[in-house]
Amino acid sequence: MRKLSVFLASPRGFCAGVDRAILIVEKALEKFGAPIYVRHEIVHNKHVVQDLTKKGAIFVEEISEIPEGSLTIFSAHGVSDKVEEDAEKRNLQVIDATCPLVTKVHLAARKYESLGKQIIMIGHKGHAEVEGTTGRVKQDVIVISSEAEIENLEVSQPDQLAYVTQTTLSVDETKNIISTLKQKFPNITDPQTQDICYATQNRQNAVRLLAEKVDTILVVGSQNSSNSNRLKDLGSELGAKAYLIDNAQSIDLAWFESTRTVGITAGASAPEELVQQVIRFLGENFDIEITELIDKKENVKFRLPAEVR
Repeated sequence: MRKLSVFLASPRGFCAGVDRAILIVEKALEKFGAPIYVRHEIVHNKHVVQDLTKKGAIFVEEISEIPEGSLTIFSAHGVSDKVEEDAEKRNLQVIDATCPLVTKVHLAARKYESLGKQIIMIGHKGHAEVEGTTGRVKQDVIVISSEAEIENLEVSQPDQLAYVTQTTLSVDETKNIISTLKQKFPNITDPQTQDICYATQNRQNAVRLLAEKVDTILVVGSQNSSNSNRLKDLGSELGAKAYLIDNAQSIDLAWFESTRTVGITAGASAPEELVQQVIRFLGENFDIEITELIDKKENVKFRLPAEVR
């Protein structure tokens, strides 16, 4: 059996916000019983959603799909004011699983609006978190995701601007955009607190370490997970062959024909059991030696809402 050196990125997988959101759904099911409705995927991972569906969670995209008076959970990505208002009209009992780091961005956007500033959001149009944040203010927020978009950006009051960022972008991804924004609009207001999610940056730093050691990188995560896609892209940019996989069944053994070293990581919404499945699969097909590459220890914990404590 051919030898294969396997390097595990650390940190990887669940972040504190994802952990908290999943725990909220599980505890709500234990305490109140099924069914419990969840507006939008609780986190962007197919396996997690399927697991919670089996336990009695019902995932919907629109509040109108939820029977009046039902217990409803808002996903970790956060929601707009309109979603909250629609839930109130349907007399829904709401438990909010919005990541506390996302809530900080909502509060910053509202503060900037109260100060009369036009808001620019660095993020991906259509992402659930971006829709939630832009829907927390009454003005039309300008959403940008690249430096190129700044060149032709026109605003009515260049001295009355502020920006916020999608939390699931890393410092590395936003620094050039922020720099270009500041060059064009020197008086733009910075967020007073760091919007960037610690977990996004940590997982990207861990992939940088992996890329120094391996030929091929497997990123465990769903196709609609923004941070998982970025880990795969980063691996490719750093010279490795990188693949985004849902689980071990997604692996093609042809990827390893000329590979002696493999790195494994997981997006912030991917459970560790999927990583372990991948390791078992590789162990069945190769003589593997496993090394964990620890970049940083994470010990962040977020308090659960009162309803499920």
